Amino acid sequence: MNATHSSSSSGGSGIGSGPLSHGNSPTCYFVMIGTKDNPIYEAELVSVNTARSSSGGATISEAKKEEFRHLNQFIAHSALDMVEDLQWSSNQMYLKVIDKFNERFISAYLTAGNIKLLLLHDAKSEDAIRNFFNDCYELYIKTLLNPFYEPNSIISSAAFDAKVRLSAKRYL
Repeated sequence: MNATHSSSSSGGSGIGSGPLSHGNSPTCYFVMIGTKDNPIYEAELVSVNTARSSSGGATISEAKKEEFRHLNQFIAHSALDMVEDLQWSSNQMYLKVIDKFNERFISAYLTAGNIKLLLLHDAKSEDAIRNFFNDCYELYIKTLLNPFYEPNSIISSAAFDAKVRLSAKRYL
């Protein structure tokens, strides 16, 4: 998963965009993987509590932010094998926590169209994560209904990004 793609100057939608913000590593990293194992949407989300507690702290350099971004992409990419193994043994869309990396959990949601939603997070709150995934899946379905959206292409809509971030703020 390469962070060389970027979206329009809408500030935060698409691949490789979205600030880590507030001088701390993100509490959550959300990515949608297309049917060809290509990332179609990516967001680094900071919870409200983390943003408040770290607003007075020292900021992380751009190089460190890029390192966090690449590490998150690597962790999500390595979890794809687990998702593909579990998709044949489960009839559920929400696969719960599929892996753990250090102190962070990776939860997965597999759509009927084989789009994989992955969330790298710190806290283990099954119901909240399930609700977040359901909201994101609904948003993706609405995007698919747009005649100008081509399936498996990068979602660069600022409205989509804003709704995902609002859902993250609500549930995560």
